[in-house]
Amino acid sequence: MVVASVIILVFLVLTAASFYFYNVAVARADKEFLNGNPDLEVSVSADETPYSKNEHWWEQQAFEDWSLKSDDGLMLHAFYLDAEIPSDKTVIIAHGYSGKAADMGNLAQMYREKLGYNVLLPDARGHGESEGDYIGFGWPERKDYVRWIERVIEHSGDQAQIVLHGVSMGGATVLMTSGEKLPANVKAIVDDCGYTSAKDQLAYQLKRMYHLPSFPLVQTTSLLTKLRAGYFFGEASALEQVKKSVTPTLFIHGDADLFVPTEMVHELYENGPSEKKLVVVPGAGHGLARFVNPEAYDHEVSEFIGAYVK
Repeated sequence: MVVASVIILVFLVLTAASFYFYNVAVARADKEFLNGNPDLEVSVSADETPYSKNEHWWEQQAFEDWSLKSDDGLMLHAFYLDAEIPSDKTVIIAHGYSGKAADMGNLAQMYREKLGYNVLLPDARGHGESEGDYIGFGWPERKDYVRWIERVIEHSGDQAQIVLHGVSMGGATVLMTSGEKLPANVKAIVDDCGYTSAKDQLAYQLKRMYHLPSFPLVQTTSLLTKLRAGYFFGEASALEQVKKSVTPTLFIHGDADLFVPTEMVHELYENGPSEKKLVVVPGAGHGLARFVNPEAYDHEVSEFIGAYVK
């Protein structure tokens, strides 16, 4: 009787904890736990750099609203902006966890004004103006990005040349996309501080933020996520996807990143496609590689993708 009571109690505690962490990490909601996180602190204020979110530039642009329906029936939204001079080059920029397309104005401006690209900025499912009540950590989103690639080709024609560039969860998303069967129009991928897998990232944060071991909470929350969102955390693996990738990939990471540990990029790079480059930026925290050294960042991106986009 005592043993049975203990088992029931453990089951109830794990169930409650799984629902809690699902709502915190996976469900669409304000991610208050990110507020004040020391791993995400910026050493200087955003108004001291021209490479912040760049709201002023964003508000001046005449974006087109694009939409498409995902394979599982969600209406997804994106912002599209033609290049200043007509071009067949398009970048699709993927934002990070709990963010939105409008957060990526700095990269959009760089690609359009420095490199002459058309720019497409999707709101990931469960973010911004796109439908969805959960975050996929890049796994269901990879199929959404295949659809956005198809949409660009429909718009620009068979001669379209496409680059995927993602930051944080967006970086993991474009890496997960890289393992799919992509058209030859996709010429290069840029991953900025993406993680190896949702399972690895959540286990790391569970230990760092809550001082809890990954087992069994990651496993039980993963099961709940499978039931409610359709995927296990272990499925959402950028590492397994890059092993299948044939698309040239530039991996960028800060050596002071405590939110997505820098060792993850080394594992991704070692398992990536044959044509690749690794850039580790000294002193850069999470998502701050361009913030720390914008000229060097832009040069690395331009040089790498320039070898494949003509």
